[in-house]
Amino acid sequence: MGQSPSQIQFKISLCQLSVTTDKERNIAHAQQAIEDAADKGAQLILLPEIWNSPYSNDSFPVYAEDIDAGGDASPSTRMLSEVSRSLKITIIGGSIPEHSGDKLYNSCGVFGTDGKLLAKHRKIHLFDIDIPGKMTFKESRTLTAGARPTIVDTEVGRIGIGICYDIRFQELVAIYAGRGAHLLCYPGAFNMTIGPLHWELLQRAR
Repeated sequence: MGQSPSQIQFKISLCQLSVTTDKERNIAHAQQAIEDAADKGAQLILLPEIWNSPYSNDSFPVYAEDIDAGGDASPSTRMLSEVSRSLKITIIGGSIPEHSGDKLYNSCGVFGTDGKLLAKHRKIHLFDIDIPGKMTFKESRTLTAGARPTIVDTEVGRIGIGICYDIRFQELVAIYAGRGAHLLCYPGAFNMTIGPLHWELLQRAR
């Protein structure tokens, strides 16, 4: 079983963010949203998928950061680390484009109340879609799929992490349940063509 939550009830904040082409502005906007949520008592704060960059294959390589290197190599996660530490909160950092070696990933960092990176989830199930006359988008054109589930013990309990389209796959949920997860967090950026067909129904099914 997973680590017991430090308390039974706590406040969660889900931050919705409008993304621009200005990365510094996106980071500042996310920081303000986190601080506002913490001021209202949130102890677990979630950001959306790809919050520091436009959601496009052309943008991913340009906005990608080296999360493992940290510091100036990853200003987005540096902000999340600093804010989680200063406010003593747990942050599920949505996701950002990550470069590691010659590969790009769609990655979510989880930060504890001490500011440390507790876990990093790389999106396992890439979203490739072709709906004639409506939209075509293939993440696999630039991104590499993650290889493993991510479950992390935090101050508010054991959390299973997925990113957006990962929610489509029941096997991941079964793994998290079997490992004693108290909560599942799947930051997403579903579009309005396919989103209504997936998001609400799949959340209820899980």
